[in-house]
Amino acid sequence: MTTTATSLHHQVLRVTGGRPLSGRIQVQGSKNIALHLYAAALLADRPLVLHHAPDILDTGVCAAVLTRTGTETHVREDRFEVTPAASLRPVVDGELGAKVRTTAVLAAAVLARAGRVDFPAPGGDAFCPRLIDRHLAAMEAAGAKVTVEEQGRSLTAVSAPGGLRAFRTDVATDYGPSLGATVTALLLASRTPGTSLIVNPSIEPEVTETARFLAERGVQTLWDDEGLHVQGTDHIAGGAFTIAGDRIEAATMITAAAATGGSIDLDGITPAELPEGLRHALTAAGITLSDRPGGLTAVTGPGGLRGADVRTGPHPGLPTDTAPQLGALLTLARGTSSVLETVYPRRDTHVEGLRALGADITSSGQFTSIHGVPRLRAATVRAADIRAVTALLIAALAAEGTSTIGGMYHLARGYGRLLPNLGALGADITTHAEAL
Repeated sequence: MTTTATSLHHQVLRVTGGRPLSGRIQVQGSKNIALHLYAAALLADRPLVLHHAPDILDTGVCAAVLTRTGTETHVREDRFEVTPAASLRPVVDGELGAKVRTTAVLAAAVLARAGRVDFPAPGGDAFCPRLIDRHLAAMEAAGAKVTVEEQGRSLTAVSAPGGLRAFRTDVATDYGPSLGATVTALLLASRTPGTSLIVNPSIEPEVTETARFLAERGVQTLWDDEGLHVQGTDHIAGGAFTIAGDRIEAATMITAAAATGGSIDLDGITPAELPEGLRHALTAAGITLSDRPGGLTAVTGPGGLRGADVRTGPHPGLPTDTAPQLGALLTLARGTSSVLETVYPRRDTHVEGLRALGADITSSGQFTSIHGVPRLRAATVRAADIRAVTALLIAALAAEGTSTIGGMYHLARGYGRLLPNLGALGADITTHAEAL
C-alpha cells in the first residue's frame, strides 16, 4: 500500500450512511492464509512466488521481516516473491514482529532453518489475551531451549547441538485447537529429520492450505485419528502457489450490503468455499447465497433481516473473525439475536461503538445479546482491532447521518481495497486527517 502506516494512525473515516450498497467486486487473497504462507516461504530452498497476495499492511510487514533475515523478498502487485538466503540471519525483527500476530510462526520457520531465533512477543489485534504457550511448547518438544526475557516481550529459541529432532506436541487449548501453534509445529516438523506428530491439530484453512503448500514442495503429511503426521525433509522446493480467496472479506462485503438493504456479487469465491457455519449464520439472518460463474451472489430475502442465534467455532464452524461484522448486521435484524464466542475468552471490542451508533447490544464474557432496532444513528467512534473497526464501518454505512470512525490503520492491516470496493458499491466514504 502506498499510504504509510504512520499516516494511517492519524486518519479517520467519514461515512454518510443510508445508501443501499450493490454491485460486483473481486475478493482479495486471504489475509490469514497469506500470513502463514509468508512464514512457510522461509523454509524453501529454491525461489518461489505466492500469487494473489493481499495488498495489506501486514503483507509489507512480513516482506520486511523476511528481508531482514537475509531472504530476498519483493512484493509486486499481487505477487509475493522470495529468493532463499544462503545463510539466514536468525532473527525476527523486534519492531516489525511486534506489528503482526504470526510472529511466533515466523520464528518457528527461522528456527527450523537456522537452528536459533530471537523474536519479540506477537503484536496485531488485542481484543483479548492471545497466548503463545502452545507455540513455545512445540519448539521445546523439537528440542529447542526457549528463553523468555523482558517480562515476556523478548524471546530466544536455540536448538540442541545436534539440531531439532522429531517430536510429538499437543496444540489443544481450552478453546479448541490452536491454529497458529498447529502451523508453528508443522513448519518445525517439515525441516526436522524423522516423523513428527501434531496431536489435536486445527483444521482451519490456514493450516490445511499451509500443509498443501508444503506437500506440493516435497513434505509428506498424513492426517488420521492420531493427528497430523509430518515427515521432515532437508530440501523444500520452490515454484508458484496461489493464495485462496479471503472468506473473511467475503463475509464483510456480504454483511455490509445486507445491512444497507443492498445485494452483492463476489468474484473469486463460491458459496462452497465459505465455511458451513458462516453459510448457516447468513441464511439464518435472512440472506440467500447462490452460485454464479466464478463467484457468488448474496441477496436479502423479501422478509428482510431476521434475528439469529449464532456461535463461533473451529472450521467448518462460524469463523470468529466474522462475529463482529455479523453483530453489526444483526443490530438491524427483526427480533432478538445472540452471538456466542467460543474460540477466544471474549470478543466484544466492537460493542461499545455499536451502542454509540444506536444499537441495542450488550455483552457479558463470551456472550453478546442483540435486540434489533429500526435504524442506527451517526456517531463518532473508534476501535483498535481489524474486525471491530470493520463492524463499526458496516453500522455507519447503514446509519442515518455522517459518522466519524477512528482506526483506519487496523482496516489497512486486513483489507487491501475495502474502501475503494465499498465506494464502487455506492458508499459515501472519505478519509480525513484526525484533529489532534
